Amino acid sequence: MGRLSPDCFDAAPAPMRVADAVALIRARLPVLSGIETVPLAGADGRVLAENLIAPLDLPPFDNAAVDGYALRAGDLAVEGETRLPIGGRVPAGHPAADPDPGAVVRIFTGAPMPPGTDTVAMQEDVRIEGGTVVLPEGLLPGSNRRRAGEDVARGSIVIRAGTRLGPQHIALAAACGMPALPLRKPLTVALFSTGDELTPPGQPLSPAGIFDANRPMLAALLKRLGANPVDLGILRDEPGPLRARIAGAAASHDLILTSGGVSVGEEDHVRAAVEASGALTFWRLAIKPGRPVALGTVAGTPFIGLPGNPAAAYVTALAVLRPLVLHLSGAHDTAPEMAVRSGFAREKRPGRREYLRVCLRAGPDGLPEAVQAPGGALSGLAGSDGLVELAEDLTAIRVGDALPYRPHGAFGGDTR
Repeated sequence: MGRLSPDCFDAAPAPMRVADAVALIRARLPVLSGIETVPLAGADGRVLAENLIAPLDLPPFDNAAVDGYALRAGDLAVEGETRLPIGGRVPAGHPAADPDPGAVVRIFTGAPMPPGTDTVAMQEDVRIEGGTVVLPEGLLPGSNRRRAGEDVARGSIVIRAGTRLGPQHIALAAACGMPALPLRKPLTVALFSTGDELTPPGQPLSPAGIFDANRPMLAALLKRLGANPVDLGILRDEPGPLRARIAGAAASHDLILTSGGVSVGEEDHVRAAVEASGALTFWRLAIKPGRPVALGTVAGTPFIGLPGNPAAAYVTALAVLRPLVLHLSGAHDTAPEMAVRSGFAREKRPGRREYLRVCLRAGPDGLPEAVQAPGGALSGLAGSDGLVELAEDLTAIRVGDALPYRPHGAFGGDTR
């Protein structure tokens, strides 16, 4: 497990903007995931640890892009059709012999170009008359030929380190002849919820209790990020045991994640527990929903604490936990920048970055637009398609404005 110095973060007494918090994470924290070699069959969704360098050209030789007839462009008539004898046949996967001078070679898609030939006439464009082929006027030199290395040049970087691999990357690695790849080990995350009021789903609920929604939600989000969540249960509001369990998790995990208990109330004990065996930068993020987010270290292991409210925990996980986990995992953030048109108007107080639950619908012109999702905190989140992001300095939204949009399905930045 990676260990950090207690002073890797400076204190942040004032509310911090989300972008500044993410920049601080990337500047101060090292990549913690180790490296292992994994067969290609197990590489989907994993993070490439080293640049993949092409060991050969792709395609490895000049070949035919279509079924047809290979020829020398110099044998084409200057005007009108060209009539040439058929002098051979080359299926895919077989070497090509030298063709007779002035002859064409029957060739199939992917077959190597016969020596000296540089052009392929599509079979649909020719006529066969006896043992000759009649080629159309206007066939351009080099037509329907794939050159060696035109897709990938030998020695070039074909997949960059930090890429979270999808089927398209696996196809490219396989085409390069790679049976296995160096991949980052999944980040191991100790996952806690905190609070006496919490009850695991499936157990009897006390009159003053609520079911714990955060651990299942955060575990699912961590898996989407390629991490390995380890569910360590609920931390009750007992300072001594809480401190011991958080400290114990530091020894065998890459990251500690809690929800709840990081504010400044009398029953919020997580902050003191972290400071007892590490250092804590307490962020009051300029974000809505959510404000109390704690970041620091416990015995050298990174720690992050999110708010206890599930909607706020989701939003702060999107804004801060997501870039933290991707960075510690050595993964690039590949989530595409998206914008949607606002289908609603709203006033906003400046100073905080705000995330609104939205549904997408077709506007009057058929283009997608976002409308605010109905329902409460969790029902609205579950019924929405994603979140729109309103910048700190924004004070009003008008119908038709372009708004940054994050669909729920892109939470992990997954390229698959």
